Amino acid sequence: MTAELVAQRCAAQLLSLRSANEPVTIVRHLLAVQGQDPRGFRLAVRARSSGLCAADVDHALTQERSLVVAWLNRGTLHLVTADDYWLLHPLTTPQLLPASVRRLAMEGVTPDLGDKAAAVIDAALTADGPLTRPELAQRLTGAGIPVAGQRLVHLLYRAAVAGLIVRGPMLGREHAFVSVRDWLGAPPARFDRDAALAELARRYLVGHGPASEKDLARWAGVPLGQARRGLSAISAELRDREDGLAELRPGRGAADGGRPPDLPPPRLLGPFDPLLHGWVDRSAVLGSHQGIVTTNGIFRPFALVAGRAAGTWGYAGGKVTLKPFGALPEAVAAALSADADDVVRFMAER
Repeated sequence: MTAELVAQRCAAQLLSLRSANEPVTIVRHLLAVQGQDPRGFRLAVRARSSGLCAADVDHALTQERSLVVAWLNRGTLHLVTADDYWLLHPLTTPQLLPASVRRLAMEGVTPDLGDKAAAVIDAALTADGPLTRPELAQRLTGAGIPVAGQRLVHLLYRAAVAGLIVRGPMLGREHAFVSVRDWLGAPPARFDRDAALAELARRYLVGHGPASEKDLARWAGVPLGQARRGLSAISAELRDREDGLAELRPGRGAADGGRPPDLPPPRLLGPFDPLLHGWVDRSAVLGSHQGIVTTNGIFRPFALVAGRAAGTWGYAGGKVTLKPFGALPEAVAAALSADADDVVRFMAER
């Protein structure tokens, strides 16, 4: 993968130039931000903005209701806009249901009991929501539904795949669940799958192009044939590339027109950053440092320098600790130190 392609993708990811945006603007541009790590999705917003703080993300989740977290692409949690939930849920979750039923069966939960649990969760949120995970566990236990071990998370997942619940507001430090119907309102009157696949392909390329059909299918968790249908539907909007990758024509994407974008300045990216999730091959960014993605599926925070991973870092006790993979030029070390100060500011203002 060429440096130019890495630069184009970093630009599409809003990493080349920071702007003072609302969190919803950034998330809408990326379409979906990996959301299983609460600190991670907040830091993904920080790395792509200027002047925002973690509390701004919480405000969008809680007061504005403009952002939610839901199990969507690939069956993993994602931060999305309230509007884009209605695009992604019907495209990415139907294929998850059989695996959910099998996983619950492994926990001793029959399909009938799973349906009963979803109904209990929905009723509790409708009557008394928002509710935290421990509160929902109490409601399920009271209805005679076992929640020990991994049962609770898979029952919540089952209800989410069914389109009943999402994670909405922050209640203190707890991220509460809400009823989709009550929090987001009624779904659009009509769902056109072909139109939705075209929109999925278009929106994916805005935040991830240039990319291949396999990249789209992997990122969204949809069958390859559906990814091809979506890209084919917007073929008139794509420019020709010698490498065969799909890219929107000027005026359609984030890095359109003019000279190729520069590589982003040194930047600290958080755990599960979207830059590592958008494509099948992440070797151009990670190089020989594949351990940033651990064998148990954890994506560690890392320093991005000239489009490549240059070290890992951690945040604890209000301090950032950087562990570079090698000696850094003075200017790069200074830039990362300044970005570390911004991480502290961003998190402290939550």
